[in-house]
Amino acid sequence: MNDLCAVVFDTDGVLLATADRHAAAWKETFDGCLPEWQRSHTGVRPRPFDAVREYRDLVDGRSRLDGVRAFLAARGIGLPPGTPEDPPGCATVHAVAARKEEVFSAMLRTEGVRAFGDVRPALRELREKAVRCAAVSASRHARSLLESAELTDYFDALVDGRDAAALALPGKPDPALFLEAAGRLRVPPAHTAVVEDALAGVEAGHRGGFRLVVGLNREDDPRMRDALDARGADLVLPDLGGLPAALEGGRRP
Repeated sequence: MNDLCAVVFDTDGVLLATADRHAAAWKETFDGCLPEWQRSHTGVRPRPFDAVREYRDLVDGRSRLDGVRAFLAARGIGLPPGTPEDPPGCATVHAVAARKEEVFSAMLRTEGVRAFGDVRPALRELREKAVRCAAVSASRHARSLLESAELTDYFDALVDGRDAAALALPGKPDPALFLEAAGRLRVPPAHTAVVEDALAGVEAGHRGGFRLVVGLNREDDPRMRDALDARGADLVLPDLGGLPAALEGGRRP
């Protein structure tokens, strides 16, 4: 594997099939608040949240608070920040984030979680090649979800939303989460690859100076492939099946 000896994986949409649930939870959250915001903010457009384009551009890969802030800014809605103690609602940034957490948690209780079929074979092959692996997520659910999917044994390190809060790590597109994971693997970014499906995550990997930034485009959408390229992906793959071979070069194409 030459001098590329570690990989940091995003979790939602890369390892676990949870991205569609996050998108649905954001849609239920924002669409439920839009009528209230329209009444209190002159000029707010009532257009429903676009669970494809706006999810991709505004909230995917970001922390809940950052996702709320990005959506509000895009719609010209001003809300007070509130506090972490705010109950789920629409009146503050923290309340909206809590509302999304409530909706997403309810979905997980009823629907569970699964790993993509290509994940375990790829991780097993990387382990056979002595490549160290870490999982990263802005979600506080990541650790329990990876445990539920029986994936934790494949990883040498995990950095999730709870770690980010405890360490005051900024969210993507800042590379702090990825850099923390590389530090826990004891492998510098110059010898580490990042695998991400979110635009903010690909940008974070590029900003962090990682040796290889792999954009994952599971829907094989040409527009998404172009967007991943534009944010700094060194290559774009449709799944993880080709990842071990892609790492063999050990350098950016």
